[in-house]
Amino acid sequence: MTGDLETKIRHAPRGPGVYLMKDGTGAILYVGKARDLKARIRSYFARTDARAMIPFLVSRIRDLEFILTGTEKEALILENNLIKEHRPRYNVDFRDDKSYYNIRIDPSEPFPRFQLVRRPKKDGAHYFGPYPSGGAAKETLCFLQTILPLRSCRDRELKARRRPCLEFEIGRCAAPCVGRIEPAAYHRLVKDGVAFLEGRERALIGGLRNRMNEAAEELHFEEAAALRDRIAAIEETLERQRIVSMTGRNRDVFGLCREGDLTQIALLFVRSGRMIGQKTFPLIRLRAETGEILSSLLLRYYDGVADIPDEVIVPTALEDGEVLTEWLAEKKGRGVSLVSPKRGETLALVGIAGRNAENALKNARLAAERSEEALRLLAEKLKLHSAPRRIECFDISNIGGKYAVGSLVAFSACIPAKEGYRRFRIRTVPGADDYAMMYEVLKRRYEKRENLPDLIMVDGGKGQLGVALAVLKDLGIEGLDVIGLAKERDDRPARARVARRRETRETETTAEPGPPDAPVDDESCRTPETPTAAAPWQRSETPGREEDRVYLPGRKDPVYLTRWPAALFLLQRIRDEAHRFAVTYHRKVKEKADLQSLLDRIPGIGPARRKALLVFFGDVRRVRTASAEDLQQVEGIGEETARRIRAFLDTGQE
Repeated sequence: MTGDLETKIRHAPRGPGVYLMKDGTGAILYVGKARDLKARIRSYFARTDARAMIPFLVSRIRDLEFILTGTEKEALILENNLIKEHRPRYNVDFRDDKSYYNIRIDPSEPFPRFQLVRRPKKDGAHYFGPYPSGGAAKETLCFLQTILPLRSCRDRELKARRRPCLEFEIGRCAAPCVGRIEPAAYHRLVKDGVAFLEGRERALIGGLRNRMNEAAEELHFEEAAALRDRIAAIEETLERQRIVSMTGRNRDVFGLCREGDLTQIALLFVRSGRMIGQKTFPLIRLRAETGEILSSLLLRYYDGVADIPDEVIVPTALEDGEVLTEWLAEKKGRGVSLVSPKRGETLALVGIAGRNAENALKNARLAAERSEEALRLLAEKLKLHSAPRRIECFDISNIGGKYAVGSLVAFSACIPAKEGYRRFRIRTVPGADDYAMMYEVLKRRYEKRENLPDLIMVDGGKGQLGVALAVLKDLGIEGLDVIGLAKERDDRPARARVARRRETRETETTAEPGPPDAPVDDESCRTPETPTAAAPWQRSETPGREEDRVYLPGRKDPVYLTRWPAALFLLQRIRDEAHRFAVTYHRKVKEKADLQSLLDRIPGIGPARRKALLVFFGDVRRVRTASAEDLQQVEGIGEETARRIRAFLDTGQE
């Protein structure tokens, strides 16, 4: 320990604040908070802190920095901000970029609608969720649209429509756009939907029954029948939902499972007494106390979540629980309970969450083992230099040479490495020449020789593989493995294919034999996790079946990996991701070009106004459905110009 460090420890300030521990280069190793900074720092170096990570951390500390705050809650908030900014090695690194669906409705609008949103905002609207399952959120929204004929169209479409749409014809919309329903009656439907989502089903059903009886007494039998069907649909839905709490409160229930340095945390969402879903957090690899991990995760998670429930249930008491409770209540705007149960219903819920965490940890461990097996098989069967930890795959997307783009996706340890994804606009190839496009993309990626992968894969056969090899040769890059993956049709007769497979099988000493006198098939050695409906010798040979083939440098015939599905599925997954990424970018480029082309043909619209429309609306569909009033919101477009644009679009000249 240096003299400067000893001095800083001896003269550490008293009072609440944040401390930053740094190594010899000035990099931040750990950020912590404390009610008494001096007492906390002394516990590290006096070896009175029993946490397993402390010896590793203390041996690397070369400098300390203190930031005093007014209260312990201010220290909590500052610690969270510093961890997010610096991501210290010994802090819990909670990286979870997933955002879950919420159902939004704004009752202040003239004709509100339910819609799915990813990130709630503090805009005065009502948000229900989150729904960890996108399917569950969409099913709930579809159910609401089935029993409550509220509009589902966008605001622009509502303003521009002059006659009812198909949704009105099939009974899924009351057509407020053309005045087929009074605003008061429409808002009554909105209140019914809000009551259902808030869990006030008994009051909702009671109100619907009263309205049904009133409609029947007034001889409005069609209205009464519609209300009867609505009641039946709600009751049937409620019967399918599992009640997990008799209190009816909104709760988040955390469960935890630990194995050595690995910590897996699961979260159950309980809303209005019903479990609506669960989520598992990214696996945490850190030597730290359970309470510290939970506290850090709660702070990071709720800092980015608008929907904070009435009650947060955790499996163990937290040292800074009082401060966290105060912080949560401040963010929510009213009281929040942070509970560590000892018995009863809440303890049972924590047990369910814990079992979910245990199952997630088991699946993560199995996935890691399968990933290692897939990489080992790739290296062995494709004769690679080593198991490829980082794989980069390229694909090209165009229509007859137009709107040509290329994509690059990167996988590290079988997991998408999004920071390595790249998109390319083709610059130098004028026509439909996929080989030249692939050459341009590969050259632009590797000409700087930065962060080279272990394996390069191109979507294609011998031709694309040859292009990749030519690029590496021209750039003077050696030692990289390169393959091509192509889905091609095998049009040879079935007997020739079986003979080819028999020849391949005889060269593999590790292959398992099939039953006596069985036709040899390269899918007869499937792993247990990829079952097949019938054994290979029970399936007929189908002429012209498409298969994925792997092309290797210097080898005439492709390699078939169907007998090693773990390796094949990994390559297929990477190839499909590259294709998805390329097609998505291609569509974006095409839509932008189509919009520019459409605007070019509108009389009286020059470059400045075209650019303003492009920036304001973004795509062709929005411009085509925009009303004259919407068009006037664009800078430089007045009433007359907006009317002329709308008239051009209405005549179908686009």
